[in-house]
Amino acid sequence: MMKKTDFLVIGSGIAGLSYALRAAAVGTVTIVTKKKIQKSNTALAQGGVAAVFGEMDSFDLHTQDTLGAGDGLCKEEVVKMVVENGPKRIMELAGQGARFNMDGQGEYDFALGREGGHSAKRIVFAQDLTGKEIEDTLVAKVENNENITILEDHIAVNLISFSSSVRNGLVVTQHEDICCGAYVLNNKTGKIETFYSGITLLATGGASKVYLYTSNPDIATGDGIAMAYRAGASVANMEFVQFHPTCLFHPEAKNFLISEAVRGEGALLIDENGNRFMDEYSKDGELACRDVVARAIDNELKKTGAASVFLDISHRDEAFIKQRFPNIYARCMEYGIDMTKDPIPVVPAAHYMCGGVATDLNGKTDIKRLYAVGEAACTGLHGANRLASNSLLEALVYSHNAYKSSLEEFKTIGSKIDMELDPWDETNTQDSDEAIVVSHNWDEIRRLMWNYVGIVRSDKRLQRAKRRIENIQQEINEYYWDFTVTADLIELRNLATVAELIIQSALMRKESRGLHYNIEYPDRDDVNWLKHTILKKAY
Repeated sequence: MMKKTDFLVIGSGIAGLSYALRAAAVGTVTIVTKKKIQKSNTALAQGGVAAVFGEMDSFDLHTQDTLGAGDGLCKEEVVKMVVENGPKRIMELAGQGARFNMDGQGEYDFALGREGGHSAKRIVFAQDLTGKEIEDTLVAKVENNENITILEDHIAVNLISFSSSVRNGLVVTQHEDICCGAYVLNNKTGKIETFYSGITLLATGGASKVYLYTSNPDIATGDGIAMAYRAGASVANMEFVQFHPTCLFHPEAKNFLISEAVRGEGALLIDENGNRFMDEYSKDGELACRDVVARAIDNELKKTGAASVFLDISHRDEAFIKQRFPNIYARCMEYGIDMTKDPIPVVPAAHYMCGGVATDLNGKTDIKRLYAVGEAACTGLHGANRLASNSLLEALVYSHNAYKSSLEEFKTIGSKIDMELDPWDETNTQDSDEAIVVSHNWDEIRRLMWNYVGIVRSDKRLQRAKRRIENIQQEINEYYWDFTVTADLIELRNLATVAELIIQSALMRKESRGLHYNIEYPDRDDVNWLKHTILKKAY
Protein backbone atom coordinates (compact mmCIF):
# COMPACT_ATOMS: atom_id res chain seq x y z
CA MET A 1 0.00 0.00 0.00
CA MET A 2 1.33 3.42 -0.94
CA LYS A 3 1.63 6.02 1.80
CA LYS A 4 1.29 9.73 1.11
CA THR A 5 2.76 12.76 2.81
CA ASP A 6 3.12 16.37 1.78
CA PHE A 7 6.72 16.58 2.98
CA LEU A 8 9.05 13.59 3.36
CA VAL A 9 12.09 14.38 5.54
CA ILE A 10 14.82 11.74 5.51
CA GLY A 11 17.03 12.30 8.54
CA SER A 12 16.50 13.65 12.06
CA GLY A 13 19.40 15.98 12.83
CA ILE A 14 19.29 19.75 13.18
CA ALA A 15 18.64 20.31 9.46
CA GLY A 16 15.80 17.81 9.08
CA LEU A 17 14.03 18.69 12.33
CA SER A 18 14.26 22.44 11.73
CA TYR A 19 12.76 21.99 8.28
CA ALA A 20 10.05 19.64 9.54
CA LEU A 21 8.84 22.13 12.16
CA ARG A 22 8.46 24.83 9.53
CA ALA A 23 6.79 22.56 6.97
CA ALA A 24 4.32 21.25 9.53
CA ALA A 25 2.67 24.67 9.54
CA VAL A 26 1.41 24.09 5.99
CA GLY A 27 1.09 20.32 5.50
CA THR A 28 1.70 16.80 6.71
CA VAL A 29 5.30 15.83 7.41
CA THR A 30 6.81 12.37 7.70
CA ILE A 31 10.28 12.02 9.24
CA VAL A 32 12.18 8.86 8.38
CA THR A 33 15.08 8.08 10.70
CA LYS A 34 17.29 4.99 10.80
CA LYS A 35 17.46 4.59 14.57
CA LYS A 36 15.86 6.60 17.37
CA ILE A 37 15.10 10.21 16.51
CA GLN A 38 17.82 11.58 18.82
CA LYS A 39 20.49 9.46 17.10
CA SER A 40 22.31 11.84 14.77
CA ASN A 41 25.61 13.59 14.21
CA THR A 42 23.99 16.75 15.55
CA ALA A 43 23.61 15.19 18.98
CA LEU A 44 27.36 14.50 19.07
CA ALA A 45 28.46 18.03 18.16
CA GLN A 46 30.40 19.44 21.08
CA GLY A 47 31.83 22.82 20.11
CA GLY A 48 28.96 25.04 19.05
CA VAL A 49 27.52 27.24 16.32
CA ALA A 50 29.58 30.00 14.71
CA ALA A 51 27.81 33.36 14.38
CA VAL A 52 28.52 37.05 14.80
CA PHE A 53 27.39 38.35 18.20
CA GLY A 54 30.56 39.84 19.68
CA GLU A 55 31.33 43.57 19.72
CA MET A 56 34.77 42.95 18.24
CA ASP A 57 33.36 40.75 15.46
CA SER A 58 31.65 41.49 12.14
CA PHE A 59 30.00 39.74 9.20
CA ASP A 60 33.00 40.69 7.10
CA LEU A 61 35.44 39.02 9.50
CA HIS A 62 33.37 35.82 9.64
CA THR A 63 33.09 35.84 5.85
CA GLN A 64 36.84 36.28 5.40
CA ASP A 65 37.62 33.51 7.89
CA THR A 66 35.28 31.15 6.06
CA LEU A 67 36.72 32.04 2.66
CA GLY A 68 40.25 31.60 4.00
CA ALA A 69 39.51 28.15 5.40
CA GLY A 70 37.82 27.10 2.14
CA ASP A 71 41.09 27.67 0.25
CA GLY A 72 39.61 29.40 -2.78
CA LEU A 73 36.61 27.18 -3.44
CA CYS A 74 33.90 28.75 -1.28
CA LYS A 75 31.08 30.47 -3.16
CA GLU A 76 31.26 33.99 -1.78
CA GLU A 77 27.55 34.73 -2.25
CA VAL A 78 26.74 31.60 -0.22
CA VAL A 79 29.19 32.52 2.53
CA LYS A 80 27.80 36.03 2.89
CA MET A 81 24.20 34.78 2.90
CA VAL A 82 24.87 32.16 5.60
CA VAL A 83 26.96 34.47 7.78
CA GLU A 84 24.45 37.33 7.63
CA ASN A 85 21.44 35.10 8.34
CA GLY A 86 23.09 33.04 11.07
CA PRO A 87 22.36 35.21 14.12
CA LYS A 88 18.61 35.29 13.32
CA ARG A 89 18.44 31.50 13.12
CA ILE A 90 20.31 31.07 16.42
CA MET A 91 18.03 33.55 18.15
CA GLU A 92 15.05 31.56 16.85
CA LEU A 93 16.59 28.41 18.27
CA ALA A 94 17.08 30.09 21.64
CA GLY A 95 13.47 31.20 21.45
CA GLN A 96 12.44 27.57 20.99
CA GLY A 97 14.10 26.71 24.28
CA ALA A 98 17.75 25.91 23.50
CA ARG A 99 19.81 26.84 26.56
CA PHE A 100 23.13 28.28 25.47
CA ASN A 101 25.79 29.53 27.86
CA MET A 102 25.25 33.20 28.62
CA ASP A 103 27.66 36.02 29.44
CA GLY A 104 25.21 38.68 30.55
CA GLN A 105 21.62 39.36 31.49
CA GLY A 106 20.34 40.20 28.01
CA GLU A 107 18.22 37.75 26.07
CA TYR A 108 20.99 37.17 23.52
CA ASP A 109 24.10 37.90 25.57
CA PHE A 110 25.64 34.59 24.61
CA ALA A 111 28.98 33.48 26.00
CA LEU A 112 31.31 33.14 23.00
CA GLY A 113 34.16 30.70 22.48
CA ARG A 114 36.92 30.64 19.90
CA GLU A 115 38.09 27.81 17.64
CA GLY A 116 40.74 27.23 15.01
CA GLY A 117 40.58 29.47 11.95
CA HIS A 118 38.40 32.11 13.61
CA SER A 119 39.79 35.62 14.08
CA ALA A 120 37.33 36.45 16.87
CA LYS A 121 35.27 34.79 19.58
CA ARG A 122 32.02 33.79 17.87
CA ILE A 123 31.14 30.23 18.93
CA VAL A 124 27.75 30.04 20.65
CA PHE A 125 27.80 26.95 22.86
CA ALA A 126 26.07 24.94 25.56
CA GLN A 127 28.96 23.66 27.69
CA ASP A 128 30.56 20.95 25.53
CA LEU A 129 27.21 19.39 24.61
CA THR A 130 25.88 21.99 22.18
CA GLY A 131 24.57 19.50 19.64
CA LYS A 132 22.70 17.50 22.26
CA GLU A 133 21.06 20.66 23.62
CA ILE A 134 19.91 21.64 20.11
CA GLU A 135 18.75 18.13 19.24
CA ASP A 136 16.79 17.72 22.48
CA THR A 137 15.12 21.10 21.95
CA LEU A 138 14.01 20.30 18.40
CA VAL A 139 12.94 16.73 19.18
CA ALA A 140 10.65 17.98 21.97
CA LYS A 141 8.98 20.39 19.51
CA VAL A 142 8.64 17.76 16.78
CA GLU A 143 7.19 15.10 19.08
CA ASN A 144 4.45 17.50 20.18
CA ASN A 145 3.42 18.52 16.65
CA GLU A 146 0.31 16.72 15.43
CA ASN A 147 1.19 17.31 11.76
CA ILE A 148 4.45 15.39 12.06
CA THR A 149 4.74 11.60 11.90
CA ILE A 150 8.03 10.14 13.14
CA LEU A 151 9.10 6.78 11.74
CA GLU A 152 11.97 5.44 13.81
CA ASP A 153 13.89 2.33 12.73
CA HIS A 154 13.11 3.08 9.08
CA ILE A 155 15.75 3.48 6.40
CA ALA A 156 15.27 4.92 2.93
CA VAL A 157 16.36 2.54 0.17
CA ASN A 158 16.06 4.68 -2.95
CA LEU A 159 14.39 7.81 -4.22
CA ILE A 160 11.54 7.40 -6.67
CA SER A 161 11.63 9.43 -9.85
CA PHE A 162 8.41 10.52 -11.53
CA SER A 163 6.99 8.11 -14.12
CA SER A 164 10.05 5.85 -14.02
CA SER A 165 9.85 2.09 -14.09
CA VAL A 166 11.89 0.64 -11.24
CA ARG A 167 13.10 -2.73 -10.08
CA ASN A 168 14.41 -2.86 -6.51
CA GLY A 169 14.82 0.88 -6.53
CA LEU A 170 16.99 1.00 -9.67
CA VAL A 171 15.77 3.14 -12.56
CA VAL A 172 15.61 0.98 -15.67
CA THR A 173 13.85 3.32 -18.09
CA GLN A 174 14.48 6.93 -19.12
CA HIS A 175 15.16 8.98 -16.02
CA GLU A 176 13.12 12.11 -15.41
CA ASP A 177 14.31 14.89 -13.16
CA ILE A 178 11.36 14.86 -10.74
CA CYS A 179 11.45 13.19 -7.32
CA CYS A 180 8.12 12.04 -5.96
CA GLY A 181 9.05 10.01 -2.92
CA ALA A 182 11.12 7.09 -1.73
CA TYR A 183 11.10 3.40 -0.98
CA VAL A 184 11.60 2.93 2.76
CA LEU A 185 12.51 -0.22 4.67
CA ASN A 186 10.54 -0.68 7.88
CA ASN A 187 13.24 -2.35 9.94
CA LYS A 188 10.68 -3.56 12.46
CA THR A 189 8.72 -5.60 9.92
CA GLY A 190 11.39 -6.14 7.25
CA LYS A 191 8.97 -4.80 4.62
CA ILE A 192 9.69 -2.04 2.12
CA GLU A 193 7.01 0.64 1.94
CA THR A 194 6.32 3.08 -0.89
CA PHE A 195 6.06 6.75 0.08
CA TYR A 196 4.67 9.40 -2.23
CA SER A 197 5.65 12.93 -1.24
CA GLY A 198 5.07 16.39 -2.60
CA ILE A 199 8.56 17.47 -1.47
CA THR A 200 11.43 15.22 -0.43
CA LEU A 201 14.20 16.58 1.79
CA LEU A 202 17.51 14.76 2.25
CA ALA A 203 18.95 15.55 5.69
CA THR A 204 20.82 12.29 6.14
CA GLY A 205 24.10 13.69 7.41
CA GLY A 206 27.59 12.73 6.36
CA ALA A 207 29.50 9.66 5.27
CA SER A 208 32.65 9.50 7.37
CA LYS A 209 31.89 5.92 8.39
CA VAL A 210 33.44 5.13 5.01
CA TYR A 211 36.76 5.43 6.89
CA LEU A 212 38.13 2.98 9.43
CA TYR A 213 38.79 5.68 12.03
CA THR A 214 36.09 8.30 12.42
CA SER A 215 34.43 10.56 14.94
CA ASN A 216 31.04 9.68 13.43
CA PRO A 217 28.48 7.14 14.68
CA ASP A 218 27.71 3.98 12.72
CA ILE A 219 24.73 5.63 11.00
CA ALA A 220 26.93 8.03 8.97
CA THR A 221 26.98 5.96 5.78
CA GLY A 222 26.22 8.65 3.20
CA ASP A 223 22.71 7.41 2.45
CA GLY A 224 21.36 10.70 1.06
CA ILE A 225 24.39 11.34 -1.13
CA ALA A 226 24.30 7.82 -2.56
CA MET A 227 20.54 7.84 -3.19
CA ALA A 228 20.62 11.25 -4.84
CA TYR A 229 23.52 10.21 -7.10
CA ARG A 230 21.73 7.03 -8.17
CA ALA A 231 18.62 9.10 -8.93
CA GLY A 232 20.62 11.40 -11.22
CA ALA A 233 21.42 14.38 -9.01
CA SER A 234 24.80 16.06 -9.25
CA VAL A 235 27.25 15.61 -6.42
CA ALA A 236 30.16 17.96 -5.84
CA ASN A 237 33.58 18.15 -4.15
CA MET A 238 33.57 14.65 -2.72
CA GLU A 239 37.38 14.61 -2.47
CA PHE A 240 37.25 17.10 0.40
CA VAL A 241 36.88 14.96 3.52
CA GLN A 242 37.70 16.75 6.75
CA PHE A 243 39.75 14.79 9.26
CA HIS A 244 39.30 16.18 12.74
CA PRO A 245 42.75 16.49 14.28
CA THR A 246 41.86 15.38 17.79
CA CYS A 247 39.92 12.21 18.44
CA LEU A 248 40.59 10.42 21.71
CA PHE A 249 43.13 7.64 21.21
CA HIS A 250 42.09 4.75 23.43
CA PRO A 251 41.19 1.14 22.52
CA GLU A 252 37.79 1.40 24.21
CA ALA A 253 36.84 4.95 23.13
CA LYS A 254 35.82 4.03 19.55
CA ASN A 255 34.87 7.46 18.17
CA PHE A 256 34.96 10.07 20.91
CA LEU A 257 35.89 13.56 19.74
CA ILE A 258 37.97 16.05 21.71
CA SER A 259 36.37 19.31 20.66
CA GLU A 260 38.12 22.08 18.75
CA ALA A 261 37.04 24.29 21.62
CA VAL A 262 39.64 22.68 23.89
CA ARG A 263 42.38 24.16 21.69
CA GLY A 264 40.34 27.35 21.56
CA GLU A 265 40.69 27.59 25.34
CA GLY A 266 44.48 27.22 25.18
CA ALA A 267 45.27 23.49 24.90
CA LEU A 268 48.64 22.71 23.33
CA LEU A 269 49.57 19.86 21.00
CA ILE A 270 52.71 18.03 22.12
CA ASP A 271 54.61 14.91 21.09
CA GLU A 272 55.38 11.94 23.35
CA ASN A 273 58.42 13.82 24.72
CA GLY A 274 56.31 16.84 25.69
CA ASN A 275 57.51 19.07 22.85
CA ARG A 276 55.17 21.43 20.98
CA PHE A 277 55.25 21.07 17.21
CA MET A 278 52.45 23.12 15.62
CA ASP A 279 54.55 26.29 15.33
CA GLU A 280 56.66 24.41 12.76
CA TYR A 281 53.60 24.01 10.53
CA SER A 282 51.64 27.25 10.92
CA LYS A 283 52.00 30.74 12.37
CA ASP A 284 48.59 30.13 13.97
CA GLY A 285 49.92 27.16 15.93
CA GLU A 286 47.20 25.06 17.55
CA LEU A 287 44.54 27.44 16.19
CA ALA A 288 45.36 26.73 12.55
CA CYS A 289 42.56 25.34 10.38
CA ARG A 290 41.74 21.67 10.68
CA ASP A 291 43.37 20.57 7.43
CA VAL A 292 46.70 22.05 8.55
CA VAL A 293 46.55 20.58 12.05
CA ALA A 294 45.45 17.12 10.85
CA ARG A 295 48.28 16.93 8.29
CA ALA A 296 50.77 18.14 10.90
CA ILE A 297 49.75 15.41 13.34
CA ASP A 298 49.78 12.81 10.54
CA ASN A 299 53.31 13.88 9.62
CA GLU A 300 54.51 13.78 13.24
CA LEU A 301 53.13 10.26 13.69
CA LYS A 302 54.79 9.02 10.50
CA LYS A 303 58.06 10.77 11.39
CA THR A 304 58.30 9.40 14.94
CA GLY A 305 56.38 6.14 14.66
CA ALA A 306 54.36 7.11 17.73
CA ALA A 307 50.82 5.85 18.15
CA SER A 308 49.43 9.28 19.06
CA VAL A 309 50.24 12.86 19.92
CA PHE A 310 48.85 14.59 23.01
CA LEU A 311 46.57 17.53 23.75
CA ASP A 312 47.51 19.30 26.97
CA ILE A 313 45.27 21.81 28.76
CA SER A 314 46.52 20.95 32.26
CA HIS A 315 48.01 24.46 32.64
CA ARG A 316 44.50 25.92 32.85
CA ASP A 317 42.61 26.11 36.16
CA GLU A 318 41.11 22.78 37.21
CA ALA A 319 37.71 24.28 38.07
CA PHE A 320 37.55 26.05 34.71
CA ILE A 321 38.27 22.84 32.79
CA LYS A 322 35.59 20.90 34.63
CA GLN A 323 33.03 23.70 34.19
CA ARG A 324 33.79 24.37 30.51
CA PHE A 325 34.19 20.75 29.38
CA PRO A 326 32.15 18.56 31.75
CA ASN A 327 31.34 15.93 29.13
CA ILE A 328 34.88 15.60 27.79
CA TYR A 329 36.30 15.57 31.34
CA ALA A 330 33.89 12.82 32.43
CA ARG A 331 34.53 10.68 29.35
CA CYS A 332 38.31 10.97 29.68
CA MET A 333 38.06 10.01 33.35
CA GLU A 334 36.23 6.83 32.30
CA TYR A 335 39.45 5.82 30.56
CA GLY A 336 41.73 6.87 33.40
CA ILE A 337 42.76 10.21 31.86
CA ASP A 338 42.45 13.26 34.11
CA MET A 339 42.63 16.15 31.64
CA THR A 340 43.18 18.62 34.47
CA LYS A 341 46.54 16.92 35.13
CA ASP A 342 47.35 14.67 32.17
CA PRO A 343 47.76 15.26 28.42
CA ILE A 344 45.03 13.57 26.34
CA PRO A 345 46.27 11.10 23.68
CA VAL A 346 44.73 12.10 20.32
CA VAL A 347 44.85 11.14 16.64
CA PRO A 348 43.10 12.47 13.52
CA ALA A 349 39.93 10.75 12.34
CA ALA A 350 37.48 11.24 9.47
CA HIS A 351 34.95 13.79 10.64
CA TYR A 352 33.03 15.83 8.06
CA MET A 353 32.13 15.73 4.35
CA CYS A 354 32.60 19.09 2.66
CA GLY A 355 31.19 17.58 -0.53
CA GLY A 356 27.71 16.21 -1.09
CA VAL A 357 24.59 16.67 -3.17
CA ALA A 358 25.01 19.91 -5.15
CA THR A 359 22.41 22.56 -4.28
CA ASP A 360 21.61 26.20 -4.92
CA LEU A 361 21.16 28.95 -2.31
CA ASN A 362 17.86 27.38 -1.27
CA GLY A 363 18.96 23.78 -0.93
CA LYS A 364 17.43 22.80 -4.29
CA THR A 365 19.11 19.96 -6.16
CA ASP A 366 18.97 19.61 -9.94
CA ILE A 367 16.05 17.19 -9.51
CA LYS A 368 12.68 18.87 -9.11
CA ARG A 369 11.02 18.57 -5.70
CA LEU A 370 14.22 17.19 -4.18
CA TYR A 371 16.13 19.26 -1.60
CA ALA A 372 19.28 18.53 0.39
CA VAL A 373 20.44 20.27 3.55
CA GLY A 374 23.09 19.82 6.22
CA GLU A 375 26.11 17.59 5.75
CA ALA A 376 24.42 15.64 2.93
CA ALA A 377 24.54 18.79 0.78
CA CYS A 378 27.30 20.69 -0.96
CA THR A 379 26.12 24.29 -0.88
CA GLY A 380 29.40 26.03 -1.60
CA LEU A 381 29.81 27.31 1.96
CA HIS A 382 32.75 25.14 2.96
CA GLY A 383 34.79 25.02 -0.24
CA ALA A 384 37.87 22.85 0.17
CA ASN A 385 37.81 22.87 3.98
CA ARG A 386 35.13 23.64 6.57
CA LEU A 387 35.71 26.34 9.15
CA ALA A 388 35.01 24.96 12.62
CA SER A 389 31.39 25.27 13.85
CA ASN A 390 30.06 26.46 10.50
CA SER A 391 28.21 23.16 9.98
CA LEU A 392 25.37 23.64 12.48
CA LEU A 393 25.11 27.22 11.24
CA GLU A 394 24.73 26.06 7.64
CA ALA A 395 22.07 23.51 8.65
CA LEU A 396 19.98 26.16 10.40
CA VAL A 397 20.17 28.70 7.59
CA TYR A 398 19.58 26.24 4.76
CA SER A 399 16.68 24.45 6.42
CA HIS A 400 14.98 27.85 6.60
CA ASN A 401 15.77 28.66 2.95
CA ALA A 402 14.75 25.19 1.78
CA TYR A 403 11.41 25.54 3.51
CA LYS A 404 10.64 28.86 1.83
CA SER A 405 11.64 27.58 -1.62
CA SER A 406 9.99 24.17 -1.32
CA LEU A 407 6.75 25.74 -0.12
CA GLU A 408 6.50 27.65 -3.39
CA GLU A 409 7.25 24.47 -5.35
CA PHE A 410 4.75 22.50 -3.28
CA LYS A 411 1.98 24.96 -4.18
CA THR A 412 2.47 24.15 -7.89
CA ILE A 413 2.04 20.37 -7.54
CA GLY A 414 -1.75 20.38 -7.43
CA SER A 415 -3.50 17.13 -8.34
CA LYS A 416 -0.25 15.19 -8.85
CA ILE A 417 -0.43 14.32 -5.15
CA ASP A 418 -3.01 11.69 -6.13
CA MET A 419 -0.75 9.73 -8.50
CA GLU A 420 0.04 6.07 -7.86
CA LEU A 421 3.58 4.68 -7.72
CA ASP A 422 4.86 1.21 -8.51
CA PRO A 423 5.26 -0.94 -5.38
CA TRP A 424 8.62 -2.41 -4.45
CA ASP A 425 9.41 -5.50 -6.54
CA GLU A 426 10.91 -8.45 -4.65
CA THR A 427 10.47 -10.95 -7.47
CA ASN A 428 13.06 -13.76 -7.46
CA THR A 429 14.79 -12.60 -4.27
CA GLN A 430 15.40 -14.72 -1.18
CA ASP A 431 16.66 -14.29 2.37
CA SER A 432 20.43 -14.25 2.54
CA ASP A 433 22.42 -17.08 4.07
CA GLU A 434 25.74 -15.29 3.45
CA ALA A 435 25.76 -12.30 5.81
CA ILE A 436 29.56 -12.58 5.84
CA VAL A 437 29.55 -10.90 2.42
CA VAL A 438 28.13 -7.73 3.96
CA SER A 439 30.40 -7.62 7.01
CA HIS A 440 33.55 -8.48 5.02
CA ASN A 441 32.93 -5.84 2.35
CA TRP A 442 32.03 -3.23 4.97
CA ASP A 443 35.36 -3.80 6.71
CA GLU A 444 37.36 -3.92 3.46
CA ILE A 445 35.93 -0.62 2.18
CA ARG A 446 36.74 1.22 5.39
CA ARG A 447 40.29 -0.13 5.54
CA LEU A 448 41.11 0.61 1.91
CA MET A 449 39.72 4.14 2.22
CA TRP A 450 41.83 4.80 5.32
CA ASN A 451 45.00 3.36 3.81
CA TYR A 452 44.70 4.70 0.25
CA VAL A 453 42.36 7.73 0.33
CA GLY A 454 43.20 9.30 3.68
CA ILE A 455 44.82 12.52 4.88
CA VAL A 456 47.74 12.22 2.43
CA ARG A 457 47.12 10.69 -1.00
CA SER A 458 48.96 9.69 -4.18
CA ASP A 459 47.79 8.70 -7.65
CA LYS A 460 49.21 5.21 -7.11
CA ARG A 461 47.17 4.69 -3.95
CA LEU A 462 44.07 6.19 -5.51
CA GLN A 463 44.30 3.92 -8.57
CA ARG A 464 44.70 0.92 -6.28
CA ALA A 465 41.61 2.01 -4.35
CA LYS A 466 39.69 2.50 -7.59
CA ARG A 467 40.38 -1.06 -8.74
CA ARG A 468 39.41 -2.49 -5.38
CA ILE A 469 36.18 -0.54 -5.07
CA GLU A 470 35.10 -1.56 -8.58
CA ASN A 471 35.41 -5.23 -7.61
CA ILE A 472 33.57 -4.67 -4.35
CA GLN A 473 30.80 -2.75 -6.14
CA GLN A 474 30.27 -5.65 -8.54
CA GLU A 475 29.99 -8.12 -5.67
CA ILE A 476 27.55 -5.89 -3.77
CA ASN A 477 25.33 -5.33 -6.83
CA GLU A 478 25.10 -9.07 -7.50
CA TYR A 479 24.19 -9.64 -3.88
CA TYR A 480 21.65 -6.79 -3.97
CA TRP A 481 19.75 -8.29 -6.90
CA ASP A 482 19.59 -11.81 -5.49
CA PHE A 483 18.66 -11.35 -1.85
CA THR A 484 16.04 -9.61 0.26
CA VAL A 485 17.12 -6.10 1.15
CA THR A 486 18.18 -5.48 4.75
CA ALA A 487 19.35 -2.36 6.57
CA ASP A 488 22.93 -3.67 6.61
CA LEU A 489 22.87 -4.23 2.86
CA ILE A 490 21.41 -0.76 2.20
CA GLU A 491 24.16 0.87 4.25
CA LEU A 492 26.89 -1.21 2.61
CA ARG A 493 25.62 -0.32 -0.86
CA ASN A 494 25.57 3.38 0.03
CA LEU A 495 28.99 3.21 1.65
CA ALA A 496 30.46 1.66 -1.51
CA THR A 497 28.84 4.34 -3.69
CA VAL A 498 30.25 7.13 -1.53
CA ALA A 499 33.70 5.53 -1.53
CA GLU A 500 33.64 5.37 -5.32
CA LEU A 501 32.62 9.04 -5.55
CA ILE A 502 35.42 10.15 -3.20
CA ILE A 503 38.00 8.14 -5.16
CA GLN A 504 36.79 9.42 -8.54
CA SER A 505 36.85 13.02 -7.35
CA ALA A 506 40.30 12.67 -5.76
CA LEU A 507 41.72 11.20 -8.96
CA MET A 508 40.31 14.07 -11.00
CA ARG A 509 41.88 16.85 -8.92
CA LYS A 510 45.55 17.16 -9.94
CA GLU A 511 46.61 19.57 -7.21
CA SER A 512 46.66 19.91 -3.42
CA ARG A 513 44.04 22.21 -1.94
CA GLY A 514 42.38 22.32 1.46
CA LEU A 515 41.54 18.83 2.63
CA HIS A 516 42.81 17.14 -0.54
CA TYR A 517 46.58 16.60 -0.42
CA ASN A 518 48.29 14.58 -3.14
CA ILE A 519 52.05 14.11 -2.76
CA GLU A 520 52.45 14.03 -6.54
CA TYR A 521 50.81 17.46 -6.89
CA PRO A 522 51.82 19.21 -3.65
CA ASP A 523 50.91 22.74 -4.76
CA ARG A 524 47.64 24.59 -5.25
CA ASP A 525 46.92 25.19 -8.95
CA ASP A 526 44.49 28.09 -9.46
CA VAL A 527 45.07 28.12 -13.22
CA ASN A 528 43.57 24.67 -13.81
CA TRP A 529 41.76 23.73 -10.61
CA LEU A 530 40.02 26.77 -9.19
CA LYS A 531 36.74 24.95 -9.79
CA HIS A 532 34.38 22.44 -8.26
CA THR A 533 34.49 18.71 -8.97
CA ILE A 534 31.07 17.66 -10.27
CA LEU A 535 29.95 14.06 -10.78
CA LYS A 536 26.62 13.04 -12.31
CA LYS A 537 25.45 9.52 -13.10
CA ALA A 538 25.13 8.74 -16.81
CA TYR A 539 22.04 6.92 -18.07
